Parts: sequence; C-alpha cells; structure tokens
Amino acid sequence: MTRIIAIGSAVVLAILLGAIYWITMRGDGGDQFAQCRGGNVAGGAGAIGGPFELVSETGETVTEEEVIDQPALIYFGYTFCPDVCPVDVARNAQAVDILEERGETVKPVFISVDPKRDTPEVVDDFTANLHPRMLGLTGSPEQVKAASQAYRTYYSAHDDEDDEYYLVDHSTMTYLVLPETGFADFFRRDASAEEMADRVQCFLDAG
Repeated sequence: MTRIIAIGSAVVLAILLGAIYWITMRGDGGDQFAQCRGGNVAGGAGAIGGPFELVSETGETVTEEEVIDQPALIYFGYTFCPDVCPVDVARNAQAVDILEERGETVKPVFISVDPKRDTPEVVDDFTANLHPRMLGLTGSPEQVKAASQAYRTYYSAHDDEDDEYYLVDHSTMTYLVLPETGFADFFRRDASAEEMADRVQCFLDAG
C-alpha cells in the first residue's frame, strides 16, 4: 500500500512539474531571449525587420543580409540633425565600445532618412567621426522608405525647395538585430550606453 502511494505521489509530482514547465513556456512563447527583452512589440518581434536594399557609404548597393552579417545596432536618422541624432548615435558607438572591451563585436549602423542631402560621401563623413566601424547607409527615396517601413520607423521632412536647412522629424529608436534571428529588441533614447551594452550582452549570451 505504501509503495502504491509513493508511486502515485511521484506521478502527481511529475504531472505538476510538467504543468509548471508548460505554463512557463507558454508564458514566454518558448522565447530564448525572454529574459533579455526590454519591452513588448505589437505583433511580436517578427513584426519588425525584413528585406531591404540600400546604398553604402562607399556607393555599393547592399542588402540586409550583407549589412546584418553580425549583431548590429541600427539607427534611423539624418546627418543634418542638429542635436538628437549625434547624441543617440554617439551613445550607440559607446555601447559598441563597451561590448568590444568585453570581447564582443557588434556593428553600429546608421541609416539616413534624408536621401536628398545624405549622399554616400556625406554619410561617410558623418559615420567616420562617430566610430571607425560604423556603417552608413542611404539610398533612393524609395529604398529608404522601404527600409523604414520594414522597421516600422517614422520620418517626415519639412522639405522646402528654397530652404536647404530643412529639418526631418523622425523616430529615435535603436534596434538590435541578430544575423540568425533578425530583430531582437529596441532601445529608447533614455537608455544609457552601459544599459544597452548589458542588454545586448544578454542576447549574445543567450544565443
């Protein structure tokens, strides 16, 4: 009788543990990066990212596969941006340097949303002043729009033909994208370089 009770208890325990595991996996969808993510994305992580074709700072046409050949921090902005973009992109460069000190290689990427003024040469000058490994990208208005839509970013130029100093309204998120899994997470402006580095490290360790 004691043996039957012991077996029954073991079965109940196994069922209970299985239920806990199922609930846990269901709660995060089996997401290997659940503990790393800083926020939820409407529609899930798969709703952000996708194919694009842009022009590099050297004038070559590149695709997302060539750009995201290693973990990358992607930012959409423009070189004439008076304050926001330089601060954000410099912060991203600092996070990349922190990770590099830890032995991790992450590519900083800058995508212009001002193709009218941001030629490959202009973008090259901008990125060279911020980080030696930063990749700058621009393209035709259609190419830039497609890349922006893939990452669900927003931009709107106050374009006046008589004003060469027009500004461009744009979203300010930075996106972490991984070669094997695509979009991983986003960072708001208030995230410090250290916070970014720590969260990126979490993804790299979990991957």
